[in-house]
Amino acid sequence: MGQISLRYVDLKGVIAPGELEERCRGAAPILKRMAEGDPKYADFTGWRTVDETAGPARVDYLLQEAERVRRDADAFVVIGIGGSNQASRAAIKALRPKDGPAILWAGNTISAAEMARTLEELDGCRSVYIDCIAKNFETLEPGIAFRVLRQYLEKRYGEQEAAKRIFATGTPGSTLHQLCKDHGYTFLTFPERVGGRFSVLSDVGLFPMAVAGVDIRAVTAGMREMRDRLFSEPAENNLALRYACIRKLLLEKGYAMEMLSFFEPRLNYFAKWWVQTFAESEGKENTALYPIVSSNSEDLHAVGQYVQQGRPILFETFLRVEARDASVVLPHEEKKDYFDYLEDKDFWDINEAAREGTFAAHSQRGIPCLEFTLPAIDAHTLGQLYYYFIFACCLSCELLGVNPFDQPGVEAYKHEMFQRLGKPGKEK
Repeated sequence: MGQISLRYVDLKGVIAPGELEERCRGAAPILKRMAEGDPKYADFTGWRTVDETAGPARVDYLLQEAERVRRDADAFVVIGIGGSNQASRAAIKALRPKDGPAILWAGNTISAAEMARTLEELDGCRSVYIDCIAKNFETLEPGIAFRVLRQYLEKRYGEQEAAKRIFATGTPGSTLHQLCKDHGYTFLTFPERVGGRFSVLSDVGLFPMAVAGVDIRAVTAGMREMRDRLFSEPAENNLALRYACIRKLLLEKGYAMEMLSFFEPRLNYFAKWWVQTFAESEGKENTALYPIVSSNSEDLHAVGQYVQQGRPILFETFLRVEARDASVVLPHEEKKDYFDYLEDKDFWDINEAAREGTFAAHSQRGIPCLEFTLPAIDAHTLGQLYYYFIFACCLSCELLGVNPFDQPGVEAYKHEMFQRLGKPGKEK
């Protein structure tokens, strides 16, 4: 299995020769603390070893429970918002397992139209199961979606049968846990020492993947492989530290945005997870890069214009996929359509030409460009990517001087919303 690699192209010389290596050497103590487990973050780093939250025995249990669902369900609804569903959704959308139930998503919006559409879609399914994911069961979106969907199951199957179809993933001792005890729902664990955006390394992310048919043994193997690599690589060559230091240097030199660019739409939801991980972790103290996404080649016909000739406020991080996993050859055509020069060329190769051309054009403009080469889009590589970006994000936050694990700004909108909804204790 190939390794993920990173290269940096900076034709404008924004980062001076030797500057990155010097910054990495200076940040070596941060790398050491994170690899060993920084005591000040002990309450938030249950994901660090992988085995604490996703050891082999736990994975076996999740596969066993997932198989129970897969044998009977033709629809499985994942209820959650933000970190509670982004990672599993990213893997399922990227890998597109062909067997298993349809996976639906709820609790990530308060739109009446979306909930009505979900219920209508479920009416056409023979056998429905749900999983409500909520760490403290206080977030509004999954809370109200869970109420609607569990009542839907009870009306359709009766309370006793519905209880067999309901999973809930929360913190032991929480109100959600008590609800499961009181009504016989299957309770899965949202580890106390893991925050939502880092929860892919636990029941939160792995159970929906397993139900969908993703190989979660391969996912966790990839996580461990990346863990071992990042814990052992020296500072100057460390894949995560180099990325974090490049980002910090470019921020210091006036760049305000990082754009994650890719040429496989399968990675759209992975990009959403990446945005959340970095935006929610770093966006504090009036600092940090603003993470944005370009899904190509579609977005080349939109933001591509801005990148090429707009204000030079962003740098670009490309995801390049190495393994060829599909083939569609452009056939011969008797009708004159002026695309004969592409005859007998594979869509894969045409897409690669677009990616290479974009990288060249943007870097020649003077935009700093990073490129991650991924061995493939598969479960093992995704496991590596999840662990990599979580670890790199924590390093990046330390370089910024912000806490990677809190999100005080998120509470501002909740306070205003709950006042308007009349939640007890939130009155003006």
